[in-house]
Amino acid sequence: MSVVFVLVFVAIIMAGAFLIAFIWSVKNGQYEDTYTPSVRILFDDPPVKEAEEIEKGKKENNKP
Repeated sequence: MSVVFVLVFVAIIMAGAFLIAFIWSVKNGQYEDTYTPSVRILFDDPPVKEAEEIEKGKKENNKP
């Protein structure tokens, strides 16, 4: 019968550890955005430096 008490005690400790880990992960933002990572690869943004250089070149070519 004493083994049952030990197992219940260990199970309560493990459940508490998992609860603490879950609360920690929620506070650190692990579950905030579940949609964007799966579709991020589908969107192709132009590199920022390249777009700035193109705009800079257009402005310099238009100077008298």
